[in-house]
Amino acid sequence: MIKKSKTVVFFGSGSVAAKSLELLSNSFDIEAVITKPKQSSSRDPVPVIDTALKLGIKLFTPTNKNELDELFRENIFTSELGVLIDYGIIVSAKVINHFRLGIINSHFSLLPAWRGADPISFSILSGDKLTGVSLMLINTGIDEGNLIAQEEIQIKKLNSVELTDSLIALSNSMLKKYLPMYLSGEIAPYAQSSKVPVSYSRKLTKEDGRIDWNKPAEQIEREIRAFTYWPKSFTKIYNIPVIITAVNFNNSSGRPGSISYDKKSMNIKCATNSLDILKLKPIGKPEMNISSFISGYKNRFLLSS
Repeated sequence: MIKKSKTVVFFGSGSVAAKSLELLSNSFDIEAVITKPKQSSSRDPVPVIDTALKLGIKLFTPTNKNELDELFRENIFTSELGVLIDYGIIVSAKVINHFRLGIINSHFSLLPAWRGADPISFSILSGDKLTGVSLMLINTGIDEGNLIAQEEIQIKKLNSVELTDSLIALSNSMLKKYLPMYLSGEIAPYAQSSKVPVSYSRKLTKEDGRIDWNKPAEQIEREIRAFTYWPKSFTKIYNIPVIITAVNFNNSSGRPGSISYDKKSMNIKCATNSLDILKLKPIGKPEMNISSFISGYKNRFLLSS
């Protein structure tokens, strides 16, 4: 644990930030947490606020860039370093420069690959074999700052939820290892690689989750894994709205969207090859394996045929 004179200010919103904050608090003294405020009309929990209150950390909730700037005009923070994870509000140069050592963003990609809002989903969508965590000093650009450290992991067949959990764990281990080294001057920032092509992710929309069976099976399989958290992969099977959660690749081919099934399995053809449906979730129902779905809904299959 770093000394009280080496505290950090944490910036973050959402469930990823909340998990990261809880892990970070086990190794570092956190002077304050800065997050988005709870919406007055929402009944949903606010994970970072709940975590900060549970840990007894001083909490601030500016609603936008201007309010964040105003908070730092008061000059109430003494930390030399900020840590930012999934914050969602633009941080100005004025706020960055308040910290003698800047603000480190734990970004879940191997920068300069997948700068932007959703690097985890896009690393899966693109078929990347590797991703990782980049500890980056933020500037006013989009994930363009110098790096403190970078480590990689294999994506394999992980979905977005599983990969996020792995990256949170990697991020925490890296922060524990490299932040004390940076604070003590043992390591220095270095530029992002010029040998790696720059790529950008974007915020996903609900419509991204609509399955188009006219795409290749390989692409749809990656989408199902990438969209597990949100927006999820939805379609209709015999006019029954479902979210598909797990599939296997099959090299059989046929008319895109055509369905074949028996008592225990179901296959849907794509533009090239096909997918065996393993698990799905009828709208408003719990997730189930395909044999349970066929057993419970086969009478509706016949009605819509």
